[in-house]
Amino acid sequence: MICDNIKIILERIEKAKNKVGLKKDIKLVAVTKTVSADRIIEAIGCGITIIGENRVQEAERKFYELSLVQSSEFRVQSIKKHLIGHLQTNKVKKAVELFDLIQSVDSIHLLEEINKQAEKIGKIQECFIEIKVSEEETKYGLNPTELESFMEKAANLKNVKISGLMAIAPYFENPELARPYFRRAKELFDRFYSQLSTLNSQLFLSMGMTGDFEVAIEEGSNMVRIGTGIFHNVAPDFSRG
Repeated sequence: MICDNIKIILERIEKAKNKVGLKKDIKLVAVTKTVSADRIIEAIGCGITIIGENRVQEAERKFYELSLVQSSEFRVQSIKKHLIGHLQTNKVKKAVELFDLIQSVDSIHLLEEINKQAEKIGKIQECFIEIKVSEEETKYGLNPTELESFMEKAANLKNVKISGLMAIAPYFENPELARPYFRRAKELFDRFYSQLSTLNSQLFLSMGMTGDFEVAIEEGSNMVRIGTGIFHNVAPDFSRG
C-alpha cells in the first residue's frame, strides 16, 4: 500500500506542476509522526529520501531503530531527517544532534539557542523559518511583520543556515480555501529571497500537506509534507482539468 500511495502522490505532484507550467523539482517529505520504523523502512524502499518528525523524543527512539537496519538495496543512514513540529528550547540540544534540518524555527530566541548548541558540536544547522500566515491561535510561527528584523539578527549567527520558509495553512475540507494563505507565504518568500539566498543551497518554501498540497504547489511551494496520504490513505483529488 505504501508504495502505491507514494506513486499516486508523485503523480499528483506532477499533475499540479503541469497545471501551472512548473519545471522545478518538488521535494517530498514523508511525515512519519506515529509511524513505526518498519513502515518507514518500507517507504524508504519505495523511494522516500526525506522524513519529517514532529517530536524530538519520538524521533530519537525511532532513529535509533532505523540506524540498526542494514540493507544491500539502500542505506537508511543516508535519509535526510527534518523536524517539522514545534520545538521547545529545552529540546534544542537533542534536536541539533538528531536532525539535518529544523523547519519550525519561529523566534530569534530559538534560533540563537540552535546556533549555540550547533557551535558546541561543530555543526552548521540548516533551518527554515516558520511563518504564521493565519490568525489561528493554535498555529505557531513568526509574525510576518517580524521577519525583516529576524533576518537581520540571524545574519550574525555563524552556526545556522537559513535556507527557506515553512508555512501551515488552516485546514479546510475544500483546499481551494487555503489558497490565499499559501499565496501570502509565497509573497513573503519572494520578498526576502535575496536575504535568504546563498551560493551553496537551493531555497525552499515548505508548504502543503495531504489535503492541500496541489494548491500549495500551484502557489509556489517546492517542498510538501505528506503523512496521511502515504501511510494511511490517499486524500481525495480536488484538482480540476
